Amino acid sequence: MMGALAGAVILTHFMWIVLVLVGVVWTRGRPVWTSVHLACLVWGIVVEVGPWPCPLTMLEGYLEARGGEHAVQGNFILHGVRSLIYPDAPYWLVTTAGVMACSISLAIYVWRGWVSWTKRGGGA
Repeated sequence: MMGALAGAVILTHFMWIVLVLVGVVWTRGRPVWTSVHLACLVWGIVVEVGPWPCPLTMLEGYLEARGGEHAVQGNFILHGVRSLIYPDAPYWLVTTAGVMACSISLAIYVWRGWVSWTKRGGGA
């Protein structure tokens, strides 16, 4: 049971990361989802550069420990998803890539806002 819950958390974690990475494309023209995505981006940056662990990572570890599993156990799909979430790369590289991805999305939002503002005559 705990292994299944840990698997569900891993998949949720992966879906969260995908939302953060590509949400800027999907949220165009959807102000509520834009607000949610902006909050996700800020959260992603804070977790990457701050001293706090990601709550989903902590929950995964807790459920795996309760279920007696280790990171290398589980089915092939979960193992693949886990390697995408936790790549075998230096911490600084993963952190830099995460912050850059979030920053690019934030820059796109700033650009969209500037274009929208100038179309409404805000720059004249």
